[in-house]
Amino acid sequence: MYLKNSGVLLLSLVTCFSFAQDTLKTIQLQANKKSITKSLSNTLNTQVVTSKELLKAACCNLAESFETNPSIDVNFSDALTGTKQIKMLGLTSPYLLIASENIPSVRGASQAYGLSFIPGTWVESIQITKGAGSVVNGFESISGQINAELSKPINEKKLFVNAYASTDARYELNTHVGIKLNPKWSSSLLLHGNTRTLRKDMNNDGFMDNPLAKQLNLLHRYQYYNPEKGLVSFLSVQLMQDEKQSGQMNFDPLTDGLTTRHWGAEIKTERVDISSKVGYIFKDRPFQSIGFQNAFTSHRQQSYFGLRTYNITQKSYYSNAVFSSIIRNTMHKFTTGLNLQYDDYQEQFEATPYPKSLLDVGAYFEYTFDNADNFSLVAGGRVDRHSSMGTFVTPRLHMRYNPWPFGVIRVSAGQGRRLASVFAENQNLMGSSRTFEIENSGGDRYGLHPEKAWNYGFSFLQKFRIGIKNAEIGFDAYRTDFQNQVVVDLYQGPQQVKFYDLKGVSFANSFQLDFNFEPVHQLYFRTAYKYYDIQTDYRWERKEKPLQAKHRLFENIAYETHPTAKGHFWKFDLTFNWLGAQTLPYTVSNAGSDQFPAKSTPYTLANMQCTHIFGKQFEIYVGVENLTNYRQPKAILGANDPFGVSFDTSIVYAPVFGSMYYAGLRYKLD
Repeated sequence: MYLKNSGVLLLSLVTCFSFAQDTLKTIQLQANKKSITKSLSNTLNTQVVTSKELLKAACCNLAESFETNPSIDVNFSDALTGTKQIKMLGLTSPYLLIASENIPSVRGASQAYGLSFIPGTWVESIQITKGAGSVVNGFESISGQINAELSKPINEKKLFVNAYASTDARYELNTHVGIKLNPKWSSSLLLHGNTRTLRKDMNNDGFMDNPLAKQLNLLHRYQYYNPEKGLVSFLSVQLMQDEKQSGQMNFDPLTDGLTTRHWGAEIKTERVDISSKVGYIFKDRPFQSIGFQNAFTSHRQQSYFGLRTYNITQKSYYSNAVFSSIIRNTMHKFTTGLNLQYDDYQEQFEATPYPKSLLDVGAYFEYTFDNADNFSLVAGGRVDRHSSMGTFVTPRLHMRYNPWPFGVIRVSAGQGRRLASVFAENQNLMGSSRTFEIENSGGDRYGLHPEKAWNYGFSFLQKFRIGIKNAEIGFDAYRTDFQNQVVVDLYQGPQQVKFYDLKGVSFANSFQLDFNFEPVHQLYFRTAYKYYDIQTDYRWERKEKPLQAKHRLFENIAYETHPTAKGHFWKFDLTFNWLGAQTLPYTVSNAGSDQFPAKSTPYTLANMQCTHIFGKQFEIYVGVENLTNYRQPKAILGANDPFGVSFDTSIVYAPVFGSMYYAGLRYKLD
């Protein structure tokens, strides 16, 4: 019953009905032994990742929360910042709609580092939807949607402490405090701090493998919950300050910043997020609800990379009013509403300013048919009036069919579009000698036109038993066809990167086959194979997208011992990733010592964690990332001459640091 209801919840999380159901949803998920759930009745191809799954690895932030999930690919974006980049269906995170409690959060100025601004301990669950997703959440989703549900004040412990330390000199402390003000009001204060204090150069290229870093992050939340009146509301305030320093081992920003004495980079970010949500369920019509969301964001980044400066300030306001009800009976539901998105960008790359204000007002309608048996359909559309893209329509369609017990087939099709943030999304290329060249095509932003694509998908899931044990097998195939794309061309030469509108064809084909099995009690196997075919017509010829493995294998093994009378037990997790050869950017015109081959070498990564639970209040964990100690043989081109023409830190296809060991503890007080 819960899985069926969760499908409805995931389709209308922005409504007040979802707000009121968050508490029940969390209790149900924790009761389920599975840490990743896939519904047979949800129309969209969505999986729910619970907090139990997030504890399987050192997921210190949202970007690191997908290490044990085969649907998301996690890679390092460069050899300087230690930032992890995620991909879905072979496309990078800008083509995903990433939201925090269904409010778009990682976009614009925060594309490069925004996932690291959401600490892992704050996350209650994550919903991952493949394909174009729902029109309720906007038009920007192309390859999928990721929504992170944060810890709710009503469920927060009186005290929660998580301490973490690793051999790469990273230290982290998370403290949560929950207060029940009265039967209807709850409050929580979530504090996060992390720092990296030591310079380490494991590959002896003269550059720090990971940046010196410091982040302070605070989230204060209030929740009002009155089920008798059908009313629930949230008010959240988040303040964040993040600093990173990278570069040569002997770089001192006080004396060497923006000079040729030693190469270095600094990135300083300040961010404020204020959001509110109010929802009401009509007492005499429990199938009808109305909700209202508002969010304000101020994001300010000041940075330099060698002699190159990049500063951006983004102030955004988001508002969404949504109404849900039925047409005659509960087999026919609909959700409709209005939303507004305003963004003001003050951006400067090197000495050139790029100011831009963008305003979008949109109206949407989504119809759901569900016969509560073996078929459901979600058809939606929205009309937007955008100050830069004009007036346009976004259609989406999802269908589910259960041909037999415990089997489900899903198909989907939808359109998405977005304005590329050329500089913010490609900061990994700033740590290089490449010149940024934008070919003006007469578009409204940077002279480029909006990106526009269709996404089509098919998936199949079958749950069954082998003997008396549960198993499931599934596969999905998706294709993304770009009608226009801002092409990032790294093939024309190692001293430049060109940005231009697509002239020709660009597509991304993705196929995934996975098998999950519990051969013995509390021993879980999760296996997946992924194939990608991603090609674009560049200026001279059609080529594969660089730094994308065509073949990937994934394996996760998890085991839990039986609890003792005192509630003590062990948890073990082991994850393998095999990545096939990746096409590398063109470097042939460099000197011989500063060249990469056309293809990378395949390699295997292994991560492992062991956790001991001492009852309900205390647990300790130890683990290792990159158990095999695999390192990219050469991570930085031109490292001996960082101000020369061959310098490039962006061609990273494998880990730079090597094995990283860590340990931590968690304490909970109800």
